[in-house]
Amino acid sequence: MELLEYQVKEWFGKIGIPVLPSQRINHPTDLKRLKISYPVVLKSQVYGGGRAQAGGVKFVETTIDAIATAHNIFNLPISGELPEVLLAEAKYEADQEFYLGVVLDSAVCRPVLLGCTEADVEWESAGDKMQHVVVEQEFSPFYARRLALKMGLHGVLMQSVSAVVEKMYRLFVEQDLDLIEINPLGIKVSGEVMALNGSVNVNERAIRRHPDIAEIAKKNINRYTSSETIRNLGDWDGIELNGKIGILGNGAGSVMATLDLVANAGGKPGVCINLRHASPIETSITTFSSRLEEALKNLAADKSIQVILINFLSSIAQTEDAIEVIENFIQQHKNEIKPQFSRSNGNKNRRDGQSPYLVVRLAGSEFNEARKHLTKLQTQSDTLIVLENLDEAVAKAVSLAKPTTYKKLSLNS
Repeated sequence: MELLEYQVKEWFGKIGIPVLPSQRINHPTDLKRLKISYPVVLKSQVYGGGRAQAGGVKFVETTIDAIATAHNIFNLPISGELPEVLLAEAKYEADQEFYLGVVLDSAVCRPVLLGCTEADVEWESAGDKMQHVVVEQEFSPFYARRLALKMGLHGVLMQSVSAVVEKMYRLFVEQDLDLIEINPLGIKVSGEVMALNGSVNVNERAIRRHPDIAEIAKKNINRYTSSETIRNLGDWDGIELNGKIGILGNGAGSVMATLDLVANAGGKPGVCINLRHASPIETSITTFSSRLEEALKNLAADKSIQVILINFLSSIAQTEDAIEVIENFIQQHKNEIKPQFSRSNGNKNRRDGQSPYLVVRLAGSEFNEARKHLTKLQTQSDTLIVLENLDEAVAKAVSLAKPTTYKKLSLNS
Protein backbone atom coordinates (compact mmCIF):
# COMPACT_ATOMS: atom_id res chain seq x y z
CA MET A 1 0.00 0.00 0.00
CA GLU A 2 1.35 3.41 -1.00
CA LEU A 3 0.97 6.68 0.88
CA LEU A 4 0.54 10.12 -0.65
CA GLU A 5 3.41 12.59 -0.49
CA TYR A 6 1.87 14.79 2.21
CA GLN A 7 1.44 11.71 4.43
CA VAL A 8 5.03 10.65 3.81
CA LYS A 9 6.28 14.15 4.65
CA GLU A 10 4.39 13.99 7.97
CA TRP A 11 6.27 10.76 8.79
CA PHE A 12 9.57 12.34 7.74
CA GLY A 13 9.02 15.37 9.95
CA LYS A 14 8.16 13.27 13.00
CA ILE A 15 11.27 11.11 12.71
CA GLY A 16 13.61 14.02 12.02
CA ILE A 17 14.20 13.86 8.27
CA PRO A 18 14.45 17.49 7.05
CA VAL A 19 11.34 18.63 5.16
CA LEU A 20 10.17 22.03 3.93
CA PRO A 21 7.37 24.05 5.54
CA SER A 22 4.18 22.74 3.97
CA GLN A 23 0.41 22.83 4.33
CA ARG A 24 -2.35 20.45 3.26
CA ILE A 25 -4.90 22.08 0.93
CA ASN A 26 -8.38 20.51 0.87
CA HIS A 27 -10.00 23.31 -1.17
CA PRO A 28 -8.62 26.27 -3.17
CA THR A 29 -10.02 28.71 -0.59
CA ASP A 30 -7.66 27.20 2.00
CA LEU A 31 -4.92 29.19 0.26
CA LYS A 32 -6.41 32.39 1.69
CA ARG A 33 -5.13 31.18 5.06
CA LEU A 34 -1.76 29.93 3.83
CA LYS A 35 0.91 30.07 6.56
CA ILE A 36 3.86 29.69 4.16
CA SER A 37 5.60 32.65 2.56
CA TYR A 38 5.44 32.95 -1.23
CA PRO A 39 6.68 31.70 -3.63
CA VAL A 40 5.28 28.20 -3.04
CA VAL A 41 4.82 25.07 -5.08
CA LEU A 42 1.41 23.37 -5.36
CA LYS A 43 1.55 19.60 -5.82
CA SER A 44 -1.29 17.29 -6.81
CA GLN A 45 -1.60 14.41 -4.32
CA VAL A 46 -2.28 11.35 -6.50
CA TYR A 47 -0.86 7.84 -6.56
CA GLY A 48 0.06 7.78 -10.24
CA GLY A 49 3.44 8.98 -11.48
CA GLY A 50 4.26 11.70 -13.98
CA ARG A 51 2.33 14.45 -12.20
CA ALA A 52 4.88 17.18 -13.04
CA GLN A 53 4.74 16.36 -16.76
CA ALA A 54 0.93 16.30 -16.58
CA GLY A 55 0.75 19.76 -15.03
CA GLY A 56 0.12 18.66 -11.46
CA VAL A 57 3.08 20.59 -9.99
CA LYS A 58 3.07 24.41 -10.28
CA PHE A 59 4.97 27.30 -8.71
CA VAL A 60 2.89 30.34 -7.72
CA GLU A 61 3.87 33.81 -6.50
CA THR A 62 0.63 35.28 -5.11
CA THR A 63 -2.59 34.20 -3.39
CA ILE A 64 -4.69 35.01 -6.48
CA ASP A 65 -2.44 32.90 -8.71
CA ALA A 66 -2.41 30.12 -6.10
CA ILE A 67 -6.22 29.89 -5.88
CA ALA A 68 -6.63 29.86 -9.69
CA THR A 69 -3.87 27.26 -10.08
CA ALA A 70 -5.34 25.10 -7.31
CA HIS A 71 -8.73 25.08 -9.09
CA ASN A 72 -7.01 23.79 -12.23
CA ILE A 73 -5.00 21.11 -10.41
CA PHE A 74 -8.03 19.87 -8.45
CA ASN A 75 -9.79 19.32 -11.81
CA LEU A 76 -6.78 17.80 -13.56
CA PRO A 77 -6.96 13.97 -13.82
CA ILE A 78 -3.57 12.25 -13.66
CA SER A 79 -3.60 8.61 -14.77
CA GLY A 80 -7.39 8.81 -14.43
CA GLU A 81 -7.27 10.05 -10.81
CA LEU A 82 -8.44 13.41 -9.49
CA PRO A 83 -6.73 14.64 -6.32
CA GLU A 84 -8.70 15.15 -3.15
CA VAL A 85 -5.81 17.02 -1.55
CA LEU A 86 -3.01 19.33 -2.70
CA LEU A 87 0.26 20.01 -0.91
CA ALA A 88 1.48 23.60 -0.70
CA GLU A 89 5.20 23.70 0.02
CA ALA A 90 7.89 26.35 0.30
CA LYS A 91 10.14 26.78 -2.72
CA TYR A 92 13.67 25.36 -2.40
CA GLU A 93 16.62 25.97 -4.71
CA ALA A 94 18.90 22.94 -4.59
CA ASP A 95 22.43 22.92 -5.96
CA GLN A 96 22.39 19.12 -6.33
CA GLU A 97 19.77 16.40 -6.13
CA PHE A 98 20.38 12.85 -4.88
CA TYR A 99 18.36 9.66 -4.68
CA LEU A 100 18.13 7.62 -1.45
CA GLY A 101 16.17 4.46 -0.77
CA VAL A 102 15.74 1.48 1.50
CA VAL A 103 14.15 -1.60 -0.04
CA LEU A 104 13.39 -5.12 1.11
CA ASP A 105 15.23 -7.40 -1.31
CA SER A 106 13.29 -10.65 -1.51
CA ALA A 107 16.21 -12.38 -3.25
CA VAL A 108 18.50 -12.05 -0.23
CA CYS A 109 15.71 -11.54 2.36
CA ARG A 110 17.52 -8.50 3.74
CA PRO A 111 17.04 -4.71 3.64
CA VAL A 112 19.22 -2.92 1.10
CA LEU A 113 20.31 0.73 1.28
CA LEU A 114 20.37 2.53 -2.08
CA GLY A 115 22.00 5.81 -3.07
CA CYS A 116 22.74 7.74 -6.23
CA THR A 117 24.13 11.23 -6.87
CA GLU A 118 21.58 11.62 -9.69
CA ALA A 119 17.92 11.98 -8.71
CA ASP A 120 16.15 10.86 -11.86
CA VAL A 121 18.40 8.02 -12.97
CA GLU A 122 16.60 5.33 -14.93
CA TRP A 123 16.59 1.99 -13.09
CA GLU A 124 17.27 0.06 -16.29
CA SER A 125 20.44 2.06 -16.97
CA ALA A 126 21.48 2.81 -13.38
CA GLY A 127 24.49 0.51 -13.58
CA ASP A 128 27.41 1.77 -11.51
CA LYS A 129 25.57 5.02 -10.71
CA MET A 130 23.32 3.34 -8.14
CA GLN A 131 25.25 2.31 -5.04
CA HIS A 132 23.92 -0.27 -2.59
CA VAL A 133 24.73 -1.73 0.80
CA VAL A 134 23.09 -4.90 2.12
CA VAL A 135 22.20 -4.73 5.82
CA GLU A 136 23.50 -8.19 6.69
CA GLN A 137 23.33 -7.95 10.48
CA GLU A 138 21.75 -5.69 13.08
CA PHE A 139 21.69 -2.16 11.73
CA SER A 140 24.29 0.36 12.89
CA PRO A 141 25.37 3.82 11.59
CA PHE A 142 28.26 2.02 9.89
CA TYR A 143 25.94 0.86 7.09
CA ALA A 144 24.69 4.40 6.38
CA ARG A 145 28.22 5.85 6.34
CA ARG A 146 29.37 3.04 4.06
CA LEU A 147 26.64 3.93 1.56
CA ALA A 148 27.59 7.62 1.67
CA LEU A 149 31.23 6.75 1.07
CA LYS A 150 30.32 4.50 -1.88
CA MET A 151 28.39 7.49 -3.30
CA GLY A 152 31.65 9.46 -3.17
CA LEU A 153 30.62 11.80 -0.34
CA HIS A 154 32.94 13.27 2.26
CA GLY A 155 32.98 15.63 5.22
CA VAL A 156 29.80 17.46 6.23
CA LEU A 157 27.82 16.13 3.26
CA MET A 158 28.68 12.53 4.11
CA GLN A 159 27.50 13.10 7.68
CA SER A 160 24.27 14.81 6.57
CA VAL A 161 23.35 12.12 4.04
CA SER A 162 24.23 9.21 6.33
CA ALA A 163 22.10 10.78 9.10
CA VAL A 164 19.11 10.84 6.73
CA VAL A 165 19.73 7.22 5.73
CA GLU A 166 19.76 6.17 9.39
CA LYS A 167 16.37 7.79 9.97
CA MET A 168 14.98 6.27 6.78
CA TYR A 169 16.04 2.83 7.97
CA ARG A 170 14.45 3.44 11.38
CA LEU A 171 11.17 4.42 9.68
CA PHE A 172 11.50 1.41 7.37
CA VAL A 173 11.62 -0.95 10.36
CA GLU A 174 9.13 0.82 12.64
CA GLN A 175 6.40 1.04 9.99
CA ASP A 176 7.00 -2.38 8.35
CA LEU A 177 7.78 -0.93 4.94
CA ASP A 178 8.71 -2.71 1.73
CA LEU A 179 10.20 0.47 0.27
CA ILE A 180 11.06 4.02 1.32
CA GLU A 181 12.50 6.58 -1.10
CA ILE A 182 13.59 10.20 -1.06
CA ASN A 183 13.68 11.39 -4.64
CA PRO A 184 15.03 13.96 -4.81
CA LEU A 185 17.08 14.80 -1.76
CA GLY A 186 17.99 18.46 -2.27
CA ILE A 187 21.59 19.42 -1.50
CA LYS A 188 22.92 22.93 -0.74
CA VAL A 189 26.55 24.01 -1.16
CA SER A 190 26.69 24.35 2.62
CA GLY A 191 25.92 20.63 2.97
CA GLU A 192 22.30 21.19 4.07
CA VAL A 193 19.98 18.42 2.87
CA MET A 194 16.22 18.50 2.33
CA ALA A 195 13.73 15.76 1.41
CA LEU A 196 11.93 17.40 -1.53
CA ASN A 197 9.79 14.38 -2.37
CA GLY A 198 9.29 10.96 -0.82
CA SER A 199 7.38 7.74 -1.23
CA VAL A 200 6.77 4.63 0.84
CA ASN A 201 5.23 1.22 0.25
CA VAL A 202 3.75 -0.42 3.34
CA ASN A 203 3.86 -4.20 3.65
CA GLU A 204 0.16 -5.09 3.38
CA ARG A 205 0.40 -8.08 5.71
CA ALA A 206 1.78 -5.82 8.44
CA ILE A 207 -0.90 -3.13 8.24
CA ARG A 208 -2.93 -4.63 11.08
CA ARG A 209 -0.07 -3.89 13.47
CA HIS A 210 -0.45 -0.18 12.77
CA PRO A 211 -3.92 1.27 13.56
CA ASP A 212 -3.05 4.65 11.99
CA ILE A 213 -2.07 3.01 8.68
CA ALA A 214 -5.17 0.79 8.83
CA GLU A 215 -7.32 3.92 9.03
CA ILE A 216 -5.64 5.30 5.90
CA ALA A 217 -6.24 1.99 4.09
CA LYS A 218 -9.94 2.00 5.08
CA LYS A 219 -10.36 5.51 3.69
CA ASN A 220 -8.74 4.44 0.43
CA ILE A 221 -11.14 1.49 0.16
CA ASN A 222 -14.15 3.72 0.78
CA ARG A 223 -12.94 6.15 -1.85
CA TYR A 224 -12.21 3.71 -4.66
CA THR A 225 -14.85 1.04 -4.04
CA SER A 226 -18.44 1.37 -5.21
CA SER A 227 -19.81 -1.70 -3.43
CA GLU A 228 -21.09 -1.13 0.11
CA THR A 229 -20.42 -4.81 0.83
CA ILE A 230 -16.71 -4.53 0.01
CA ARG A 231 -16.43 -1.27 1.94
CA ASN A 232 -17.93 -2.94 5.00
CA LEU A 233 -15.55 -5.89 4.75
CA GLY A 234 -12.49 -3.72 4.22
CA ASP A 235 -9.44 -4.90 2.33
CA TRP A 236 -10.29 -8.61 2.38
CA ASP A 237 -8.80 -11.08 -0.06
CA GLY A 238 -11.50 -10.88 -2.68
CA ILE A 239 -12.78 -9.25 -5.83
CA GLU A 240 -15.85 -7.21 -6.63
CA LEU A 241 -18.02 -8.06 -9.64
CA ASN A 242 -21.56 -6.97 -10.41
CA GLY A 243 -23.40 -10.28 -10.45
CA LYS A 244 -26.03 -11.92 -8.25
CA ILE A 245 -24.01 -14.85 -6.87
CA GLY A 246 -21.70 -14.21 -3.94
CA ILE A 247 -18.87 -16.74 -3.56
CA LEU A 248 -17.08 -17.67 -0.33
CA GLY A 249 -14.11 -20.05 -0.26
CA ASN A 250 -11.14 -21.09 1.87
CA GLY A 251 -8.40 -20.54 -0.69
CA ALA A 252 -7.64 -18.16 -3.54
CA GLY A 253 -7.46 -20.99 -6.09
CA SER A 254 -10.81 -22.49 -5.11
CA VAL A 255 -12.50 -19.08 -5.14
CA MET A 256 -11.21 -18.28 -8.64
CA ALA A 257 -12.09 -21.76 -9.93
CA THR A 258 -15.62 -21.41 -8.54
CA LEU A 259 -15.94 -17.98 -10.13
CA ASP A 260 -14.91 -19.40 -13.52
CA LEU A 261 -17.37 -22.28 -13.23
CA VAL A 262 -20.22 -19.92 -12.36
CA ALA A 263 -19.42 -17.71 -15.34
CA ASN A 264 -19.09 -20.71 -17.69
CA ALA A 265 -22.46 -21.99 -16.48
CA GLY A 266 -24.12 -18.73 -17.48
CA GLY A 267 -24.22 -17.22 -14.02
CA LYS A 268 -23.05 -13.79 -12.91
CA PRO A 269 -20.57 -13.80 -10.00
CA GLY A 270 -20.84 -10.97 -7.50
CA VAL A 271 -18.59 -10.36 -4.52
CA CYS A 272 -16.08 -13.23 -4.22
CA ILE A 273 -14.08 -13.61 -0.99
CA ASN A 274 -11.27 -15.87 0.19
CA LEU A 275 -11.80 -16.37 3.93
CA ARG A 276 -8.47 -18.11 4.55
CA HIS A 277 -6.73 -14.85 5.48
CA ALA A 278 -7.88 -11.90 7.53
CA SER A 279 -8.01 -8.43 6.02
CA PRO A 280 -4.57 -6.76 6.18
CA ILE A 281 -6.18 -3.62 7.61
CA GLU A 282 -8.00 -5.49 10.40
CA THR A 283 -6.27 -4.56 13.65
CA SER A 284 -8.31 -6.89 15.88
CA ILE A 285 -7.76 -10.67 16.00
CA THR A 286 -10.12 -12.66 13.77
CA THR A 287 -10.82 -16.36 13.22
CA PHE A 288 -12.05 -18.21 10.18
CA SER A 289 -15.49 -18.49 11.83
CA SER A 290 -15.69 -14.78 12.64
CA ARG A 291 -14.71 -13.90 9.06
CA LEU A 292 -17.37 -16.30 7.75
CA GLU A 293 -19.98 -14.74 10.01
CA GLU A 294 -19.05 -11.21 8.92
CA ALA A 295 -19.06 -12.17 5.23
CA LEU A 296 -22.47 -13.85 5.43
CA LYS A 297 -23.94 -10.88 7.25
CA ASN A 298 -22.68 -8.39 4.67
CA LEU A 299 -23.64 -10.50 1.66
CA ALA A 300 -27.13 -10.98 3.10
CA ALA A 301 -27.43 -7.22 3.53
CA ASP A 302 -26.45 -6.68 -0.12
CA LYS A 303 -29.78 -6.71 -1.99
CA SER A 304 -28.05 -7.43 -5.30
CA ILE A 305 -26.86 -10.85 -4.03
CA GLN A 306 -29.53 -13.50 -4.60
CA VAL A 307 -27.43 -16.59 -3.89
CA ILE A 308 -24.42 -17.21 -1.66
CA LEU A 309 -22.29 -20.11 -2.89
CA ILE A 310 -19.92 -21.56 -0.28
CA ASN A 311 -17.15 -23.82 -1.55
CA PHE A 312 -14.89 -25.22 1.17
CA LEU A 313 -12.15 -27.69 0.24
CA SER A 314 -10.02 -30.08 2.31
CA SER A 315 -10.28 -28.55 5.78
CA ILE A 316 -10.80 -25.35 7.69
CA ALA A 317 -9.85 -24.21 11.16
CA GLN A 318 -12.52 -24.72 13.83
CA THR A 319 -14.89 -26.67 11.57
CA GLU A 320 -17.55 -27.02 14.27
CA ASP A 321 -17.60 -23.28 14.91
CA ALA A 322 -17.87 -22.51 11.18
CA ILE A 323 -20.80 -24.90 10.75
CA GLU A 324 -22.46 -23.30 13.76
CA VAL A 325 -22.13 -19.93 12.03
CA ILE A 326 -23.91 -21.32 8.95
CA GLU A 327 -26.61 -22.86 11.14
CA ASN A 328 -27.16 -19.60 13.00
CA PHE A 329 -27.38 -17.76 9.70
CA ILE A 330 -30.04 -20.18 8.44
CA GLN A 331 -32.02 -19.98 11.69
CA GLN A 332 -31.89 -16.21 11.60
CA HIS A 333 -33.40 -16.12 8.12
CA LYS A 334 -35.63 -19.17 8.54
CA ASN A 335 -38.88 -17.26 8.64
CA GLU A 336 -38.12 -15.15 5.62
CA ILE A 337 -40.35 -16.52 2.84
CA LYS A 338 -39.13 -16.77 -0.71
CA PRO A 339 -41.72 -16.13 -3.45
CA GLN A 340 -42.17 -19.10 -5.76
CA PHE A 341 -42.37 -16.84 -8.79
CA SER A 342 -40.84 -13.48 -9.60
CA ARG A 343 -41.40 -11.25 -12.58
CA SER A 344 -38.55 -10.98 -15.06
CA ASN A 345 -38.71 -7.18 -15.22
CA GLY A 346 -34.97 -6.49 -15.14
CA ASN A 347 -34.85 -5.88 -11.40
CA LYS A 348 -31.59 -7.39 -10.13
CA ASN A 349 -32.22 -6.86 -6.44
CA ARG A 350 -33.96 -8.92 -3.80
CA ARG A 351 -37.01 -7.46 -2.18
CA ASP A 352 -36.85 -6.29 1.42
CA GLY A 353 -37.41 -9.09 3.91
CA GLN A 354 -36.01 -11.79 1.64
CA SER A 355 -32.76 -13.59 2.40
CA PRO A 356 -30.40 -15.02 -0.21
CA TYR A 357 -30.32 -18.74 -0.94
CA LEU A 358 -27.33 -20.50 0.59
CA VAL A 359 -25.71 -23.25 -1.52
CA VAL A 360 -23.03 -25.09 0.46
CA ARG A 361 -20.46 -27.43 -1.06
CA LEU A 362 -18.12 -29.21 1.36
CA ALA A 363 -15.44 -31.48 -0.13
CA GLY A 364 -13.22 -33.66 1.98
CA SER A 365 -13.49 -36.41 4.58
CA GLU A 366 -12.98 -33.91 7.40
CA PHE A 367 -16.36 -32.42 6.51
CA ASN A 368 -18.28 -35.71 6.83
CA GLU A 369 -19.93 -34.87 10.15
CA ALA A 370 -20.49 -31.27 9.15
CA ARG A 371 -22.10 -32.33 5.90
CA LYS A 372 -24.47 -34.72 7.71
CA HIS A 373 -25.46 -31.98 10.13
CA LEU A 374 -26.15 -29.43 7.39
CA THR A 375 -28.02 -32.00 5.28
CA LYS A 376 -30.34 -32.59 8.22
CA LEU A 377 -30.76 -28.86 8.67
CA GLN A 378 -31.59 -28.59 4.96
CA THR A 379 -34.90 -30.40 5.55
CA GLN A 380 -35.96 -27.60 7.88
CA SER A 381 -35.02 -24.69 5.61
CA ASP A 382 -36.23 -23.40 2.26
CA THR A 383 -33.04 -21.45 1.63
CA LEU A 384 -30.27 -24.01 2.33
CA ILE A 385 -28.97 -26.47 -0.28
CA VAL A 386 -26.10 -28.81 0.63
CA LEU A 387 -24.18 -30.59 -2.17
CA GLU A 388 -20.88 -32.43 -2.43
CA ASN A 389 -20.30 -32.10 -6.17
CA LEU A 390 -19.04 -28.68 -7.20
CA ASP A 391 -20.59 -28.75 -10.69
CA GLU A 392 -23.98 -29.52 -9.14
CA ALA A 393 -23.56 -26.76 -6.59
CA VAL A 394 -22.65 -24.25 -9.29
CA ALA A 395 -25.57 -25.32 -11.48
CA LYS A 396 -27.95 -24.99 -8.53
CA ALA A 397 -26.64 -21.54 -7.63
CA VAL A 398 -26.96 -20.33 -11.21
CA SER A 399 -30.52 -21.66 -11.52
CA LEU A 400 -31.57 -20.02 -8.25
CA ALA A 401 -30.15 -16.70 -9.34
CA LYS A 402 -32.22 -16.71 -12.50
CA PRO A 403 -35.79 -15.44 -11.87
CA THR A 404 -38.65 -17.68 -12.96
CA THR A 405 -40.84 -15.88 -15.43
CA TYR A 406 -44.54 -16.39 -15.86
CA LYS A 407 -47.28 -15.10 -18.08
CA LYS A 408 -50.43 -13.52 -16.73
CA LEU A 409 -53.27 -15.96 -17.34
CA SER A 410 -56.09 -14.78 -19.56
CA LEU A 411 -59.62 -14.99 -18.17
CA ASN A 412 -60.69 -16.72 -21.38
CA SER A 413 -58.02 -19.42 -21.23
